[in-house]
Amino acid sequence: MGHAAMAATAVRYLRCHTGAPSGAAPCPALRAVREDERLPLDPAEFRRVLGTFPTGVAVITADDGSGPAGFACQSFSSLSLDPPLVVFMVGRTSTTWPRIARAGVFCANVLGEDQGELCRNFAASGTDKFAGAPHRPSPATGSPLLAGAPAWVDCTIHQVHTGGDHLIVVGRVEALGTVGAGEPLVFHRGVFRRLVP
Repeated sequence: MGHAAMAATAVRYLRCHTGAPSGAAPCPALRAVREDERLPLDPAEFRRVLGTFPTGVAVITADDGSGPAGFACQSFSSLSLDPPLVVFMVGRTSTTWPRIARAGVFCANVLGEDQGELCRNFAASGTDKFAGAPHRPSPATGSPLLAGAPAWVDCTIHQVHTGGDHLIVVGRVEALGTVGAGEPLVFHRGVFRRLVP
């Protein structure tokens, strides 16, 4: 389907869903690419290419009443200013996510450039991630606020959406703050990097 035909289909689709008169032709299906038109995608190549985009790193924490839980996350981002919303993605197979979901709240601890080892601990499975990680309750939700994190964002879970093999978690910001003026921990091409002044 060419660009003009796709545009015409999109216009018909929008008209159909915004008050088409009764008796009009059925709404067209809106699609840009058929499944059989998609090229096979190599997961390793997907990771390699997307790895060229540097990200910050956060540790998402909560306490569901059975103790602190947390995981390292490089998909944390701001989403909306009004209302104040943030977002992160978590794998559907995560064993930590159900505990955070039960808590209904979380704190995103933005890691500093000297917290690479802390990040590795929270990325590991089957270990006591909070061993040697001092923390205190965050002011709004009581989620673990990690010592030394240069910034933190305290949230209630606002919405959860599906996104392939991940969940898209939207949090409503209840409180936030910074501690000092340290540089962030940056993840790029599979390794931690430092910002160059």
